Amino acid sequence: MAISAKAPKDFSKISNKTKVALNLTKRQLICFGAAAFTGIPVYIATKKFLGTDIAAILMMLIMVPLFLLAMYEKDGKPAEKILEMIFRQKYILPGIRRYRSENLYKTMEDRDRIRKEVSRLEAKAERKKKSRKNR
Repeated sequence: MAISAKAPKDFSKISNKTKVALNLTKRQLICFGAAAFTGIPVYIATKKFLGTDIAAILMMLIMVPLFLLAMYEKDGKPAEKILEMIFRQKYILPGIRRYRSENLYKTMEDRDRIRKEVSRLEAKAERKKKSRKNR
């Protein structure tokens, strides 16, 4: 009897990032450290005034965004890159880019119209010159 195991068809989703410590990447360690560095002092400072329940909720509200930055990843891009792209699309470069084709027939008509007008004005100028010479 043979032993078989299912292998994923798409190996691009398998991450080969280097793990630094505790099976976490350097980015995750930095984000978790920043969460602990900001959340724990807030909890310690506010538990006397607000109580432990509210202080714990406040600590979680401060720490959860940093945890999400550490763990969320879509299409190989971390959360801060995705947020940066969303911000750039919504606020820095907003707007709809519309496709606008060039009407070559209209361009040819305009050139022909301008050419006729120029020749008409030149003919008019020649007639004026001739009338001045005849006087």
